[in-house]
Amino acid sequence: MRVDTIETRPVIPAERFVLRPIRKSDAGLIALYTADRRVAEATRSIPHPLPPGATEAYIGRVTAPSGGEDVWVLDGSAEGLGEVLGAIGLKKMDRDQYEIGYWVAPAFWNTGFASEAVRTLLAANPLGARTIFAEVFQDNPVSARVLANCGFDYIGDAETFSVARDARVPTWTYVKKLG
Repeated sequence: MRVDTIETRPVIPAERFVLRPIRKSDAGLIALYTADRRVAEATRSIPHPLPPGATEAYIGRVTAPSGGEDVWVLDGSAEGLGEVLGAIGLKKMDRDQYEIGYWVAPAFWNTGFASEAVRTLLAANPLGARTIFAEVFQDNPVSARVLANCGFDYIGDAETFSVARDARVPTWTYVKKLG
């Protein structure tokens, strides 16, 4: 697979889109999609309502060289789809371990884009991860199926705080060994 590099993050081709580094010009569409309560409440960190400047601050943080998180946008513009279909990221833990997180805009739900993005990122393994962890809220079985279909193994229950929900939420935790 050919992987082109922009900045320090690679552009990774998928079947129906590319995973490319997030950029400042994505702010409008990212804000539009993440302002949707359904998207925000499926994540730990996206607030709802989305405050002014939150998207720009997020983009600034994840594009900083020492941000600790690598984020790619699902860009379908070359295939006649949207320039931003969603986003996927890897957050550094330690010892070549990362946590994966992703969201897809509601207009593109039930299209298989999340599964395609996760499979593509795992296959490319741009950061040389040996282990990738994931968690999903227990009231989001669709995301749990994405992980299971991509070869993640369920390892237990936990809970985490959701900013949008302003509450602790039960989660399912998954792991995928790559190396």
